[in-house]
Amino acid sequence: MAGLKELRTRIETIKSTQKITSAMKMVAVSRLRRVQNMLDKNEEYSENLRISALRVLAELQNEEPTEQASFVLPELLVTKAQPENYLMLVFSSDRGLCGSFNGNLTKKAAQRIRQLQKSGKNVQVICIGKKSYQGLKKQFADDNLKINLGDVLFKDASYAVTAEKISAYVLNKFKEGDFDACEAVYAHFATVLSRDFVCEQICPLDLNPDHLSKEQLKKINQAKNAFYEYLPDKTTILNNTLPLLFNNNIFKIIINSAVAEHSSRMTAMDNATRNATKIIGDLTLKYNSLRQSAITTELIEIIAGAEAI
Repeated sequence: MAGLKELRTRIETIKSTQKITSAMKMVAVSRLRRVQNMLDKNEEYSENLRISALRVLAELQNEEPTEQASFVLPELLVTKAQPENYLMLVFSSDRGLCGSFNGNLTKKAAQRIRQLQKSGKNVQVICIGKKSYQGLKKQFADDNLKINLGDVLFKDASYAVTAEKISAYVLNKFKEGDFDACEAVYAHFATVLSRDFVCEQICPLDLNPDHLSKEQLKKINQAKNAFYEYLPDKTTILNNTLPLLFNNNIFKIIINSAVAEHSSRMTAMDNATRNATKIIGDLTLKYNSLRQSAITTELIEIIAGAEAI
């Protein structure tokens, strides 16, 4: 009977765990829908903001040969030929139970850090998320690598406020010359079941006009038969637009990371719930088999005793 009691206790324990994983899955689904909706809404705004900055920049560059004037690129667009000092932002989660999400993210960041160190670059790391901070601290415990946890500085209940804080900090440090280039390591949301772990430069900005042909770049200031006019001048508009674009890029990274985290946690909890169901089924079958065997043994003993009398 001791075996039956142990199996019964184990089944009840796994059922309790199954309830927790199922609840966590539903919470992750709810959060995923909310944040994914934010990501979808931001997509068009982000692209329009980038195209607007690219339009003004292209017009200014097209005016150079005609007006015989030298156009000076804004500081946020100037990339050094040989950057020596790097600031790396690593966006992870504060909690676990989301599969290999944090492990793959930390691995991607560690690979890039070692690559930069091998090239003789100076690297300082700011982790937005406790899991990446713990993982990188452990991996680079013996290295003289500056790793800080940015949660106290940046984390807020609102994604928008968090993005503004990070943006203001990075831009201020860039103007002070604390680093030559800033890179972000984060999870880019692809689908609910897949995500890409990427490392990309976010400062100085790259407006990336690669998808536009030379003809499109020449006519970028036209909207069908109409032309764009600017008040105040184009340079002022560009200088005011670039910080907005940078802030939106940070916001987009945070949202992508959040969506990828919630989708990863949803998948992990779904798998855990399915595994719990399978284990409960196997244990229940074993429990019933042992119980039936015990009942049969008792019946045989009763019948044998009756026949003896």
